[in-house]
Formats: sequence, C-alpha cells, structure tokens
Amino acid sequence: MDLVSQLLRLVASAGLGLLMGALLAEGALFIPYWRSLSAPSFYALHKDWGNRLYLFFAPLTTAATVAAVAAAVVTMIQGGPGRWASLLAGLASLSLVAIYFAYFEGGNARLAEADMKSAELAEELARWERWHWTRVLVGIVSFVASLLALQPLSGW
Repeated sequence: MDLVSQLLRLVASAGLGLLMGALLAEGALFIPYWRSLSAPSFYALHKDWGNRLYLFFAPLTTAATVAAVAAAVVTMIQGGPGRWASLLAGLASLSLVAIYFAYFEGGNARLAEADMKSAELAEELARWERWHWTRVLVGIVSFVASLLALQPLSGW
C-alpha cells in the first residue's frame, strides 16, 4: 500500500504542477492579450479558441484533481507521513473544481454569447481575471502541499 500511496502522490504532484504551469501561462500571456483586444476581435478569437482551451484544461484539471484526491484518501487510510499535506492537496484541488462551477462555467458561457458591449466585456474580462488568479493561488497551495506530501520525513 505504501508504494501505491507514493505513486499516487507523485502522479498528483506531476498533474498539479502541469496544471499550475498551464494556468500561470494563461494568466501571464493570454489574459493581458485578451484584454487588449477590441470586442469584435476578442469574440472572433473566443469563437475559435474558447472550446480548445476548455478541451485542454478540463481533462488536465480532472486528472490532477482525481490523482490528488486518490492520493489523499490512500495516504489518510495508510496513516503515514505526508498524510496531512496530501489531504490539503486533495481538498485544495477539489476547490479548483468548485471555483470552475462557481464562476467559470457561467463566465465562459457569457463570453461565448458574444453580445457584450466593449465596456461590459472589459468588466467581464476583469472579473474573469480576478477569478483566474484566485484559482491560481488555490492551485499553488495544492501543488506545494502535494510536494510536501512527497517528503519522506514530512510531519504533515
């Protein structure tokens, strides 16, 4: 069981690391670009790329979350070192999914409707960005906790 726990914690860390890297890139590169576009240009881009981004992020978020939660469950049952950090990683990764449903599902749908005027779009993109950076912070907590769970002598 210890090997299973270790492998799950490793997969969770790798998945969360990939997800955080992708979310950081999205925040640092895409969001400023999106906010610089006119409304018609943004909507044209969103029409072409919105679903592609979803198809990229949905499986990555799902896989990282499933791995983190599985690692947390197995590690808590096992009761060894790293269990509390693994639990934190699992709970924080579940929060990433909750944030999607709390804002991004509706926010992305509003953007896809492509009917906001420039000022409304700017407001929505600013809101989207705030939620995005909140999601990144929660994800970083999850990723760091997953790394701590890998430490063999972690008291967590």
